[in-house]
Parts: sequence; C-alpha cells; structure tokens
Amino acid sequence: MAEAMLRHVAGDRFEALSAGSHPAGYVHPLALATLENMNIPHEEGVSKSWDEFSDVQLDAVITVCDNAAAETCPTWPGAPITAHWPLPDPAIHPGTEEERVELATRVAKRLLMKIEALVALDWSTPPQELAERLAFLGEI
Repeated sequence: MAEAMLRHVAGDRFEALSAGSHPAGYVHPLALATLENMNIPHEEGVSKSWDEFSDVQLDAVITVCDNAAAETCPTWPGAPITAHWPLPDPAIHPGTEEERVELATRVAKRLLMKIEALVALDWSTPPQELAERLAFLGEI
C-alpha cells in the first residue's frame, strides 16, 4: 500500500519502491481492495524481496510493518536515512473478514497521513534532522 500511496501523493517527486524480507509473490487482495476503496491507483504487481534493491542507491528506507521491527534489515549502499513506522499487518490479523477490512482501512489512513507528512518535508534539510522527523512520523 505504501508504494501506491507515495506515488499517488508525491507524483514523480519521489521514486517509490516497496519490498520485504519474505515476499509472498503477490500483493494481498486486502491491500488492493483497501487502495481501491480509497481511490488510490495501484498496479496488481507482485511483492518483491528487498534483495532486489541491494545495490540501489536509496535516500530513505522506511519499514512499516510491526513485524519488520524485529528483523535485521540489509545494509543499504550509501547509508540512507532509515526509520520505522510500526503498523499492524491486516493480512495476518486473526479477526473476521469484516474486522480485517476495518483494520486495513484504519492502517491505510494512518499510513496515508504519514506519507503526506513525508512528502511535505523539506528534503534539503540536513540528513540528521530529516532522520529525526521521519522517526517522529513513526511515533504519531
């Protein structure tokens, strides 16, 4: 969802890449349905491994899943700014389908708010200050 949201909010101002440590090979239907309900354009696509980007120079890497906080992320070339925005993963929520849809909507709205704030940041700010602002966005 984050990749589609960043592309939607920022247009071509940012290049959005999304990947994980254990990709399923597909984008979860709950994520696609949530994006559609929020009128956010998306591609069906496939989930990608972060290994695909191991040699890509990145400016920022933001992990967004609660589970990602416990994982060791790769060392990225160029030492990009990193932050973690802890959000629950609706796809693994143990509730009913209705509860999972409700959680997915709440998570998507929080994520969208954080992405809108990320896009509004002054990216000419010194890296340490940007890192602090991105970390703060993870706390709200």
